[in-house]
Amino acid sequence: MVDELISIIVPVYNAEKYIVETMESVLAQTWSGWELLLVEDASTDRSAECIENYISQRGDGRIRLLRQPENRGAARARNRGLKEAAGRYIAYLDADDLWDPEKLERELCFLKEKKAAFVFTGYEFADESGRGTGKVVHVPETLNYRQALSNTTIWTTTVMFDRDRLSDELLEMPIIKSEDTALWWKILRSGYIAYGLDENLARYRRSGKTLSSNKLEALRRIWNLYRRAEGMGILSSGWHFCFWAVRAVKRRL
Repeated sequence: MVDELISIIVPVYNAEKYIVETMESVLAQTWSGWELLLVEDASTDRSAECIENYISQRGDGRIRLLRQPENRGAARARNRGLKEAAGRYIAYLDADDLWDPEKLERELCFLKEKKAAFVFTGYEFADESGRGTGKVVHVPETLNYRQALSNTTIWTTTVMFDRDRLSDELLEMPIIKSEDTALWWKILRSGYIAYGLDENLARYRRSGKTLSSNKLEALRRIWNLYRRAEGMGILSSGWHFCFWAVRAVKRRL
């Protein structure tokens, strides 16, 4: 494990429209100590070709393309990236999202300052072209497990983990829908605190495909997390679910 190196893991599936812009936002980072692991999940479009062409043109050895033999979903793609990662620090980036140039530098400094295992930042909703809409999601100073059950302000593209403080076993994503939220809960349930850096350092692109777009399905996923992943009863699940839903709606208004 290389100290000071940040391993950026990006699951890629049918992202040819956005993946080059996403890679450019990594290349533009003020912190240069990173490796970019693009886990290509057997796309049916030209995602892999776009990545290969970009690597060839840039000649940057920090960028690696990892191919999944078949489409296995984002959780398994991120877990593959974790196994291949050489860095002490892990950051996730979705294949259509974008980072502010200072994202890695500011977040790593914050993680060290807090002596934290798990940090996350604020972010801004963006339109399909990647332009910010002005709707910024602010984040709390800290989140523990109980708070996180009804406050899912943590967005995947904003997190960073310290592998000196968290085991790879704990960082492995559960194979379940809404796997990212399930991972946050899993880590926090183990007694860790997540620290929030309330700065807008990422853009969450909301395209027609990525809008957790089937709202009913999104609600069903979160409900199933309470009932199955957390093993909570109906009343407790309903209580947390109501608070989660209110906060989720507020973030998008």
